[in-house]
Order: sequence, then structure tokens, then C-alpha cells
Amino acid sequence: MEFVHKSVLFDEAIDSLDINENKIIVDGTAGGGGHSSEIAKRAKRLIAIDRDPDAIKVLHERLDGYGNVTIVQDNFENVGSIVRDLGLDFVDGILVDLGVSSFQLDTAERGFSYHKDAPLDMRMSKSGISAKDVVNTYSEQELADILFRYGEEKFARRIAKNIVETRSNGEIKTTGELVEIIKKSYPQRAMRDSHPARKTFQAIRIEVNAELDALSNLLDGAIDVLSSGGRLSVITFHSLEDRMVKERFRQWENPCTCPKEFPVCVCGKKPLGKMPFKSKSPSDAELEENPRARSSRLRTFVKF
Repeated sequence: MEFVHKSVLFDEAIDSLDINENKIIVDGTAGGGGHSSEIAKRAKRLIAIDRDPDAIKVLHERLDGYGNVTIVQDNFENVGSIVRDLGLDFVDGILVDLGVSSFQLDTAERGFSYHKDAPLDMRMSKSGISAKDVVNTYSEQELADILFRYGEEKFARRIAKNIVETRSNGEIKTTGELVEIIKKSYPQRAMRDSHPARKTFQAIRIEVNAELDALSNLLDGAIDVLSSGGRLSVITFHSLEDRMVKERFRQWENPCTCPKEFPVCVCGKKPLGKMPFKSKSPSDAELEENPRARSSRLRTFVKF
């Protein structure tokens, strides 16, 4: 099995964690071990988490030799309980890369890619509801809401209507079938901007894997288990994720709820930390080497 994942913003993410030989670091989306391998070289201990069983096999192959790595198959949203179950009160850094791995995209049978005809799946953990379940059992209104909310798809209602009409004649089973339905739902003028299936596939993947709920839970759990001076670094890939991270970091940095006209704070809510930089995006050199990094953005929060 060749689990390939080009770690985006690699140097920026590693630098943002301010790693040294005394620190315990969590990689919440260890994937193929790109970031994890470098962290293991620099840190006292690495806790490598991934929910994909294929990734876990590869992580053991690539990281077991370091001797300071604990590999956990779980969802990163459970970071708080994972850390405490390992007998730790705090960790010094947490990294989460929210992108779908190249392995998942390029392995057709996983059903993540709209470029290859494959079974409708999209499950990162290989368990739970699949994309096929969503497409074939959700109501027209539910489908339209998901496509609009998670994909920001302006033709959501038309696509949802055509999905329901098509499945009335038989179950929609493959990514190729879904792509054809989406193409028929798009006006010709809109086909020039980007692949018409991109937003729909993103939306269904987010629904299948409950990605935004997991991210919210991660943020809640991470701030509680970070040590003083600990760092949380998150790499996002679309506006919904980035907006959530940005707003939560801003709230932590300035939690005061007093009216603006108050001369001094009386609510008593103190800042939890600070952002050492606004955000970072890939360099031109990285984009040339890995176009999939185009929409990625790194944000970091340092806890007081």
C-alpha cells in the first residue's frame, strides 16, 4: 500500500509549533506521516492520530522505528479524551491538517474523487453512513440544504431535484452517475469556471464525515489540553473551515463581552492567548509542485 500525502505548508506548519526535545506534540491528522515524521525527529513525544484504518497501517510502518511515537486510531475531535487516556494532563502542541489526503483522493474505490468512476463512499473512517446513503435516502430539501450550506453551491436546488428524480428509477451507486446528474443540472455558462461537481462532492463529504462538527469539537478540546505556551495549528482548505477557526481564535484572543461604550472591561473574561500571525498561505514554489495546496491556509494560536 502506498499512502502518499503531500503535506501542505510543511515548513510553515512545523515552524508554527515551535518544537523542541522537551515537548509533547499531537498530530491530529497524521495521514501518511508527512508532518508526523518531522515532528518525531524534533519532539520528546509524538501522539499521531488518524481515523482512517489504511493510514494507521502505514503510520506503524513509517513511525514505529522512532521509539517516541504513540499511534491512535480515532477522530481528532476526541483529542481531549485521547490525551487524558494516555495519562497526560497537557500537551505542548497540536497540529491538524484538514485536507483529504492524496491517497484518499487517488484511490478510486474510496469514492472521494469526481475525476474517477467508483462506488459512492467518501467515508474517512470506512464506517458509518456513506455518500451513497446520503444521495439515496436524504429528502430533496435535505440535499439542497447540505449542498448550499457545506458546498456554497448556487445550483443546489436544481441538483437536489435531479438527484431525487434520477434515484426514483433506481439507486445512484457511483461517483460517475452523480457527476453526470450534476453536469445536467449546471447551465453551460457556469461549466467554465471549475469542475461542476467540486462543490457538491465537498458538501457530501463534509456531511458523511461530520467534518464541521468534528472541527468545532476539536477546538473545544484542544484549548483545554494545551499547556501554557502550547500551540494549536490548523490547516484549512475551504472557507467554512477557515471561518470557524478564525472566529474561534479571535474569540479566544478577545473574549470580552462588554458593550463597546464601556470604558473598561467588567465582564471579567480574560484572553486565553494570542495569534502569533494572521494566517499563512502556500508559496508560489509549493503551488507549482502541489496544485492541491491552492486553497490551504494555516492559522496558529498560542495559549497563555
